[in-house]
Amino acid sequence: MAMRTAALAASCIGRKQRPNLIIPLLKNSRLHLSLSDHHDPLSVPHPQSVVRAIQGAATDSAASKKSQTNESQSESSPSNWKVKMLYDGDCPLCMREVNMLQERNKSYQSIKFVDISSDDYSAQDNQGLDYETAMGRIHAILHDGTIVKDVEAFRKLYEAVGLGWVYAITKYEPIATIADSVYGVWAKYRMQITGRPPLEEVLEARKKKGETCNDNKTSNRVTVINHDVNNYTVASLLQSLLPVA
Repeated sequence: MAMRTAALAASCIGRKQRPNLIIPLLKNSRLHLSLSDHHDPLSVPHPQSVVRAIQGAATDSAASKKSQTNESQSESSPSNWKVKMLYDGDCPLCMREVNMLQERNKSYQSIKFVDISSDDYSAQDNQGLDYETAMGRIHAILHDGTIVKDVEAFRKLYEAVGLGWVYAITKYEPIATIADSVYGVWAKYRMQITGRPPLEEVLEARKKKGETCNDNKTSNRVTVINHDVNNYTVASLLQSLLPVA
């Protein structure tokens, strides 16, 4: 009897305690479900989203490059320039000096830089100095149109950015003559020294390139004319087929 009473009591106690054991489990289960509901599952982005992201990055990059190019052109063409420097943008050693002068020019805004290796270079805009002449030795153009060359050109350029003392001694003879002679040797052999083809080959390649560009322009004009003629022919044909009002 005592055993049955004890067993019954234990059973009652067990029934009372089971809910207490189950409730935390339910709570934990609900908490887990709640957290699962709020946790974003790992998802694979849609291909179109990836494409849009890449296109956006490319657009930003292109815009950045365009902005940098515009900024560089703006810096190279100050409105209040005192001297214009004609330089060979394809000459690696020359560009070291050009880059230094451009950096100094950010503060002075007194030099206008013109790359003679550019396809857009125009002798007409630079006191008649054609590509061959400008490639032979350094030239600079003062704001009043005066052309200077050789060491005098360097002296004017350095003076424009606060470095006149570098070439100040070349104002006097016989230093000026000696300096021009030394520069003349460099100008004569600079193409070979920098590992480039002779000037004659460069001139020939540029001439052929110009002829090719002219041929392409002519071809484009002919295509446009033919397109206009075809459109006119089609329009005339349609007009002839329409009934006269």
